[in-house]
Amino acid sequence: MDCILQTRALTKRFGRGHDTQTAVEDVCLHVERQRVYGLLGPNGAGKSTTLKMICGMLRPSSGDIVFDGHPWRRDDLYEIGSLIEEAPVYPNLSARENLRVRTTLLGLPEQRIDEVLEIVDLTSAGKKRAGRFSMGMRQRLGIALALLAHPRLLILDEPTNGLDPIGIEELRDLIRDFPAQGITVLVSSHILSEVQQMADRIGIITDGRLAYEDELRPGDDLERLFMDVCRTSRAGKRGWAA
Repeated sequence: MDCILQTRALTKRFGRGHDTQTAVEDVCLHVERQRVYGLLGPNGAGKSTTLKMICGMLRPSSGDIVFDGHPWRRDDLYEIGSLIEEAPVYPNLSARENLRVRTTLLGLPEQRIDEVLEIVDLTSAGKKRAGRFSMGMRQRLGIALALLAHPRLLILDEPTNGLDPIGIEELRDLIRDFPAQGITVLVSSHILSEVQQMADRIGIITDGRLAYEDELRPGDDLERLFMDVCRTSRAGKRGWAA
């Protein structure tokens, strides 16, 4: 398996002593190069915490992150684009101006702005203030910001939140096109029908642990699989506690 990203026993705890809470425990992901990996799980299962550790927003309590065959280091963030939670945009600036701020910080050529605006289909809205964007347009601008530095891995945390059906469909098609451009996508979502249509491989996190990981094959009933994995995980946790 040719993986651009792996995690090994990745664990995150918050608090100390008797107040310690384990958000993620022993998670081992295998994200293959130039494919779409769907990370699924109930609310509060640990998806966002896992992605934040991979993006350097949280420091793991233990375990390892391996990127492109070597232990993760801060410099790898130049190869990783991310959209975690809300798009980091300045509402009083246009889409083009938001992108220009980032290209200036990263020392990138200004021509890259036109390239990413075209990729996310925002060329005609380049001069419109971001504060007047619809939720779908804000999400696409966030993805454009994440794409500026030519990342090899794109991490998207619940990117379809708040989108209408048309916006969801447009974003799904956009994500499906990325592997052909040499970009691996790791996307978390609670909308199983969308993951069914975009992911090549899935992982299911429940109660902070990776309970399932495998290829997503045509004809798989993802909703049934998800429910079965969650029920089995809960039953196993009750049995362990007993």
